[in-house]
Amino acid sequence: MNRLKTLVLLATLTALLVWVGQALGGRSGLMFALVAAAAMNFGAYWFSDKIVLRMYGARELEPGEAPQLRAAVSDLAMRAGLPVPRLYVMDEDAPNAFATGRDPQHGVVAVTTGLLRALDRDEVAAVIAHELGHIKNRDTLIMSVAATLAGALSMLANMAMWGSLLGGHSSSSEDEESPSPLAGLLGVLIAPLAATLIQMSISRGREYLADAAAARYTGSPLSLARALRKIEAISHAVPMENGSPATAHLFIHNPFSLEGLSRLFSTHPSTDERVARLEAMAMGRLPIAA
Repeated sequence: MNRLKTLVLLATLTALLVWVGQALGGRSGLMFALVAAAAMNFGAYWFSDKIVLRMYGARELEPGEAPQLRAAVSDLAMRAGLPVPRLYVMDEDAPNAFATGRDPQHGVVAVTTGLLRALDRDEVAAVIAHELGHIKNRDTLIMSVAATLAGALSMLANMAMWGSLLGGHSSSSEDEESPSPLAGLLGVLIAPLAATLIQMSISRGREYLADAAAARYTGSPLSLARALRKIEAISHAVPMENGSPATAHLFIHNPFSLEGLSRLFSTHPSTDERVARLEAMAMGRLPIAA
């Protein structure tokens, strides 16, 4: 269901981009915004592992370091049918973890020192399994596509806004008819907001898929449920000090979440919702399937 939802949301985002592109910039404006956004996000996708690891000061584990963690990752990767990812550690008291890499062959899993201290062995394995689920599901690619479409929409809206302020207009009738003022206004005001909502909804859906993958790889949905509860509780008291909210969707728990922030703009489902699903899997009311 979550896979289908992702496809529907990406299709909706694409359709919105086409409609707004035609309304605001015609075919030429649409293509310019799409190519520009794709170029920016291609770099982020291709070098995502290097960028985010450097941002958080993560270091790769030395050979022979943390042998139990390495053994757990190797076992889980085999269960998932994945190459063993590179392992990194971030010197952060806040318990958290993320996965990155442009494809499974370049997968990276990074955990904080706080996570290794706060969680027991089964809970750490569940968190690792969740991150392997992201790698298996190629979520770096999917979120890059979503970011490209949303970025192109925002770029079109900005172009239209500045064009209107500067009094510019297109006199060419070769590509399109003159857009109506109402369509232009709706495009400028609503399209970027709608794109952000869709992008966040895709991110939340991918978290559910990764949770289901973790339950399947470990055979213990409740281990991840306990881990999520601990991560949330400690994160409130010990927030992450470094990084950027732009990377929030990478983590197993949003380290930059704010009290009272609308769930519509959240990169993650609530912990209560995720735990409820995992408990339903443990009781057999929900299948352990992605």
